[in-house]
Amino acid sequence: MNRMIKILLSFVLMLPVVFVTSGCSQKKNYKPTKYTSAARHKATMRTYRVRGKSYSPTYVSVNDTMRGVASWYGPNFHGKQTSNGERYNMHAMTAAHKTWPMDTMVRVDNLKNGKSVTVRINDRGPFISGRIIDCSYAAGKAIGLDKSGIAPVKITVLGFAGKIYHKPKPVDKTTVVESTQTPRVLLTNFAVQVGAFRRYEGAVISRDKHKVYGGSKKVIIKKSIVDNEPFYRVWVTGLKTAQEAKDFINDNNIQGGIIVRP
Repeated sequence: MNRMIKILLSFVLMLPVVFVTSGCSQKKNYKPTKYTSAARHKATMRTYRVRGKSYSPTYVSVNDTMRGVASWYGPNFHGKQTSNGERYNMHAMTAAHKTWPMDTMVRVDNLKNGKSVTVRINDRGPFISGRIIDCSYAAGKAIGLDKSGIAPVKITVLGFAGKIYHKPKPVDKTTVVESTQTPRVLLTNFAVQVGAFRRYEGAVISRDKHKVYGGSKKVIIKKSIVDNEPFYRVWVTGLKTAQEAKDFINDNNIQGGIIVRP
């Protein structure tokens, strides 16, 4: 009888442990997709270093944008493992990005020729100053990178987990094209995203940390909904041009900084 009581007590004591463990696992933010496992997602969202420089992956929202230079990578990497565990296929519509989550769907607009392509991020890179996205050979060819090698682009978040959430917006015709032609219209009002958080408290700490810049710059917290949960992004506003935003990121060594339009 005493032996039976001990067994029952042991079972009862174990129940809270099992319940708590199960509850914690349900709160994980990393959800598997048909391309990337939950464990791999978690690993690819950690801060990492390449060639002595640190990169901090961050969550983004649909319609977030970034401007910079695009390049492409092909035969030398074909068949090699990408950051999300897939084998790189130079003929698939994929791309590498330094900080955006795996399986984010992105539209890449070539600002020189007006061509665009939709890609899925499945790798990290490119690790060359000024470049923001590395397209697969097929994706690069679709927008003319196979001929020019590199080109100024605008990239826009369309969706996540390999799915497009909303129809793409038309290409911004007023964007300054980096070519020999004289620009027609110069866009103003840019901001830099310096942090992204699931918890509001974390966003407040980041906002207070970046209040030191002064001048016309203001630090705000933007709330959005990601995967049916609140998500808080910290923006430094008051930047007049995309170049000013780039200089702000470099001058203040803001790792993972993202240029956005408020």
